[in-house]
Amino acid sequence: MNVSQCLMHSQVLGLSRLEAQILFLHAAGRSLHDRAWLLAHDTDEVLPEHLEAFEAMSQRRLQHEPVAYIVGQKEFFGLTLTIDKRVLDPRADTEVLVEWALTCGEGLNRPRYLDLGTGSGAIALALKSQLPMAEVLAVDNSTDALSLASQNAQNLALNVSFQQSNWLSEVKGKFNVLVSNPPYIEDLDPHLAQLTHEPLQALTSGPDGLQDIRNIVQNAPNHLEKGGWLLIEHGWNQAAAVRGLLEQAGFKQVQSKLDLAGIERCSGGQK
Repeated sequence: MNVSQCLMHSQVLGLSRLEAQILFLHAAGRSLHDRAWLLAHDTDEVLPEHLEAFEAMSQRRLQHEPVAYIVGQKEFFGLTLTIDKRVLDPRADTEVLVEWALTCGEGLNRPRYLDLGTGSGAIALALKSQLPMAEVLAVDNSTDALSLASQNAQNLALNVSFQQSNWLSEVKGKFNVLVSNPPYIEDLDPHLAQLTHEPLQALTSGPDGLQDIRNIVQNAPNHLEKGGWLLIEHGWNQAAAVRGLLEQAGFKQVQSKLDLAGIERCSGGQK
């Protein structure tokens, strides 16, 4: 079987073209960015050991395991992050939250950012990579997540501070921008059946999915400078509810931002 036939067969089984390419490159020990190599070598015979590794990875993906866990890394905002089952697989939609947070820090000499529930460190590290002068604190309740996030910061040579805290309970000081991608899936959401590979505590948040967001909105004003922003990622159908929570807590300029699919993915307001 040659490279082209191997990739075609995996797509027949149910993999997307991009997923098949990434998994094959990983199985062949090549850079995940080297898709040009696949075109140049599409008629090459696949080595038996590469075929065996690729088929094993394909089966894992067909069981809904995220590609990031299988290959051990994920691109986010131009950064290559190490990813494993200790943290959520970062989604491309979250880059909208980063872009908004960067805009909120514009014009400040040394903006102070707080990333709540940092997971792999994706948001905090993206902010620091774009605003080297910013102070960035990344918080998570999971020591496993903080260990991986710290490893990513070290790998990328980005000076981000880390702290263990159940949301804001242990955090001191005030910030210009507080950003969070918290759990927001309802406890009994049927889609959870396809997310069994990811840490459940990072996905679900009570009967309506808003338990952690309520906690953050309620406590955030004590940790924001005057004029500071609170920005939160949420579910596809939660924008109105989150805006309501922000308004009840006294935030101004409450608004939502659209993700790449045109869905209201993040909501925020100003103190």
